[in-house]
Amino acid sequence: MSTTTSGHRAGSTTMISEVGDLPLLRLLQLASPALPIGAYSYSQGLEYAVEAGWVVDADSTGRWLRGVLAHGQRYLEVPLLARLYDAWIADDGAAVARWTALLLAGRESAELQAEEQHLGTALARLLVDQEVAGADAWVQRRPTSLATLWMLAAVRWGVPRRSAILGYLWAWAENQTTAAIKLVPLGQSAGQRLLAGLMPVLGETLDAGLDLPEERIGAGLPGLALAAGCHEVQYSRLFRS
Repeated sequence: MSTTTSGHRAGSTTMISEVGDLPLLRLLQLASPALPIGAYSYSQGLEYAVEAGWVVDADSTGRWLRGVLAHGQRYLEVPLLARLYDAWIADDGAAVARWTALLLAGRESAELQAEEQHLGTALARLLVDQEVAGADAWVQRRPTSLATLWMLAAVRWGVPRRSAILGYLWAWAENQTTAAIKLVPLGQSAGQRLLAGLMPVLGETLDAGLDLPEERIGAGLPGLALAAGCHEVQYSRLFRS
């Protein structure tokens, strides 16, 4: 039997499986740092934490990020991402609006609120270009959020809920690590070690957040709130938050 070097029959057409491969590739597209929504412009208070001497090396960067995951993402983003996914599945616009508003209420500085709105609008525009149904209504809509449009894309593209949330957490961790490499600064190898160390924490954060009842949703991160607020008047800065 004649075969190509890839193991397929000669003359056959290799196709991406709609059921298996395509949702994974779409998730990789969403989580890629090359996604043109401008997330690289934001440090979410990390820039001030470095300025203040709270974060000075790889170890303190890891502690900062693990703290945000344990006390922030676990209690706010993860449970709301799950509920947004379910609301989009159910085509429940009122629930989508409710969870979006609650997420915005958890952003404790003007810069963090502006970041959430900007990234949500940017992703909405990108999804319109990708012909994702329902994205056009969010280009001018306020409030909006990155999480809202992320889960819209995940639902439309058939990405499983758990994978979609884990991809969101990974994109956050990668963006924060990239910011730390520039700010602390860290070397590229140190940044990769940092990301590797965060991998099990991302899974733990996801599992804990998915089990969170509605009455417990809400982050408690006074250090992050202080850093985000102080960043707004920081004299010299590279990032927008």
